[in-house]
Amino acid sequence: MKYAGMPAGMWALFAGSFRKKLPEVLGYDRAGAARITRAAHGRYRRLIAGLPEFEKGDRFRMNIVSCAMLSAFALEMPKRPRPDALTAYYRQAMMTAPMKWFCRISGRAKFGKRDIEGMKQTAAFRAADRNPYSWNMEFLPYPDGSGYEARFSKCGICTLMGELGLSDLVVAMCRLDYVMSEAGGTDTFVRKYTLASGGPYCDCGYLRKR
Repeated sequence: MKYAGMPAGMWALFAGSFRKKLPEVLGYDRAGAARITRAAHGRYRRLIAGLPEFEKGDRFRMNIVSCAMLSAFALEMPKRPRPDALTAYYRQAMMTAPMKWFCRISGRAKFGKRDIEGMKQTAAFRAADRNPYSWNMEFLPYPDGSGYEARFSKCGICTLMGELGLSDLVVAMCRLDYVMSEAGGTDTFVRKYTLASGGPYCDCGYLRKR
């Protein structure tokens, strides 16, 4: 994958927040946070370069780029973070003002015709059949019309973080689904299983807020 474009944009948008939260959440001093960030940038670029290009119709490119960014920071921390600590760190680093705005805009479109058609197309696309760093999902509308479930049988985050020896830290990324849903304001996120914890699939349920 080329660094220019979305990966470079993601770094520009979030690197400052990732650096700032190192002292605030994980207790590093400012000099240590700066060193981690510099090293993480180099590792992030190498991780991106090692990923295949995603197909044009693959909507999960941003997910794997975010995964590469968090993984780069985790790998450059002098002390391996605990899963709960990294979960708190990632939540606070990601939920910047622009990200909250993005979630609100996305929330307004939730359950609309375009959203539903996009989910159906993604389910039919089955990108992970051709790219191990992407996702395969089923689209399962709730019979009572209260929302839908996106059920994932393959997960690019599990693949990449597993290769990096970070499988126990995948939970940090999984938990952000709840936070983004809450920020969107129009649905309640529900989940029973995750692939990362050994479940049969990863279910992402979105219930309309009445």
